[in-house]
Amino acid sequence: MAGDFSWSVFYKHRKEIKKAFPSVYKLKVKKKLFDVITEEVGGGEKILDVGAHGKDLGERIKNKRTGVTYKTMDIDREKEHDYYSLDEIHEKFDVVILAEVIEHLEFNEGMEFLKRLRDFITPGGKIIVSTPNLHHPNRFWDSDHKTPYRYDEISGALLWKGFDVEKIYRIYNDQFLRRLIRLYIMAPLHSYLDVDFAKSIVVVAVRR
Repeated sequence: MAGDFSWSVFYKHRKEIKKAFPSVYKLKVKKKLFDVITEEVGGGEKILDVGAHGKDLGERIKNKRTGVTYKTMDIDREKEHDYYSLDEIHEKFDVVILAEVIEHLEFNEGMEFLKRLRDFITPGGKIIVSTPNLHHPNRFWDSDHKTPYRYDEISGALLWKGFDVEKIYRIYNDQFLRRLIRLYIMAPLHSYLDVDFAKSIVVVAVRR
């Protein structure tokens, strides 16, 4: 475990999340991560997309919101990014996006990563984190995934690392009729069986 890790503290934060958000099946459902991002970005923000893969998301955000500054950080040097290491970053951002990244890190690395990202966020700025939903039957099991997080665990980690969790969503998009059936007819059965149809969890948290 990390040097400053305390199971009792981590567990306390998870309990705080469970009190505010009692069940994964009671979390609001959004179609896409992009929907969450555009709700949280009003215009004029500086955004850092960590583990970005490319700059397509930035173009989509700029088409929706004016005055946005969008920069990327990724270790993949096959694509053009503004930064290839956290050590290269010497500026602050209003919003940091961490989409389907933290599960690729060992637990200790992930906690240190969140701690370092906080330093790049302005006070009152936001971090938007998405990770596979462990209640989905096969969402997590990619060969390069190292650490699974339940919704209360990733949210509790953010509390621990100096953020206040504002919102947690499940992400699910599908054909109209199938989505309708799952959301409004089959949802009680999914909850009873503890098998979710939503593939990802998204947490919106504010830097203290």
